[in-house]
Amino acid sequence: MLGETLNPPAPAISPPQVARTLPRRLLYSIFARIGGSGLDTDAFETLRASYRGGFLGKAVAYDNRQTEIPPSFIYSLRWHPVRLISFLDRPYYYGAKKKYLDWIASRQLATGRYDLFHSWSGDCLRSLQVTKQLGIPSIVEIPTWHRDGGKQKIHADKPATTGDVSTLERWKNRLLLQRKRFVREYELADLLLVLSDKAAHTFRVRGFPEEKLFYLPRGVDVERFKPGTPPKTFRAIFAGALIKRKGIQHVLEAWRRLNLSNAELWLVGFVHDEAKPFLKEFWRDNIRVVGFVRDPENYLNQGTIHIFPSQWEGSAKVTYEAAACGLPQITTYEAGDVVRNGIEGIIVKPGDVNAIAAALEHLHGHPETVKEMSSAARRRVVENFTWDHFRTRLLDAYETAMRRAR
Repeated sequence: MLGETLNPPAPAISPPQVARTLPRRLLYSIFARIGGSGLDTDAFETLRASYRGGFLGKAVAYDNRQTEIPPSFIYSLRWHPVRLISFLDRPYYYGAKKKYLDWIASRQLATGRYDLFHSWSGDCLRSLQVTKQLGIPSIVEIPTWHRDGGKQKIHADKPATTGDVSTLERWKNRLLLQRKRFVREYELADLLLVLSDKAAHTFRVRGFPEEKLFYLPRGVDVERFKPGTPPKTFRAIFAGALIKRKGIQHVLEAWRRLNLSNAELWLVGFVHDEAKPFLKEFWRDNIRVVGFVRDPENYLNQGTIHIFPSQWEGSAKVTYEAAACGLPQITTYEAGDVVRNGIEGIIVKPGDVNAIAAALEHLHGHPETVKEMSSAARRRVVENFTWDHFRTRLLDAYETAMRRAR
């Protein structure tokens, strides 16, 4: 596995006698808020590492919703001028906000006050160009995979439309995030942070050297997410947005086929329109649609297993959360590295309804296997994927980038 070969996890606390080569002043930028849920949590935990290490210079983000790190370290773009074009369709507005973030970060870098830059794919092309000019080492975090996935062939962006396109349309098209922007960022960055072995593979097939890839899986709060009392009913939980990319249609079809006794399926997540036809087609009365919740731990810890056959992720945070709650998982290699096949759960291929159904049936009929996998799942995250592990790995990434810059 990547984490065991590329850069193995370091101890939670580095030996005090070893002098680390860390930056003096870090600039961090992200298209998110600092503190909150999802990516906002990742941003906060990232900044904790540099703030506690005494080298956080500034973080550029779209808001600040935490109190541990003083606001003087956060350049908040909450009242940004891009709001004036918020009436545009989401891809244009989204692109404009990312480019504005990039512009602000590039201006910060141009001051010469920073000696390391950390940002995210799609957020930092202009900023990376400045780092190259000034000789500042740079790190880019990849939230999912290479823009081209695992494909060997490059698919170029469609040529710009000419002819009768209005000036307004040409202006709007310049706001969009084109593939070439992401690819150029990959090239300019000194180190790419990848979340899983699958994510790393999509860069390997594009010819990226192993030394440019650094394994940085996510973390989980093991005090917040922890096992509850096992239910008497076999309860499978799907947690995440109900969209086709996450395999909800395959879960529903497999569940419909089986008609398991003393069993129920909970769907915890926002129901998107694309999922509604599948809910109608494969509905059973033992399905409960919970919807979006802000306390997923209080649902996951009521489950027997977690089922998440996603087709495309970086490293799905819900797989960490479910494992921390002691749930065996039916998931995919594409969802990340938390689950090992036959140990913490069962790995299936995306879209393989037969395999999903077989895995459900097996776990339903073998409670002793569920119990063993439950213990293994909790142990897996406690020993490998806490936020302390994340921050230690992150400091190793910073040290790697700084040493190479010498």
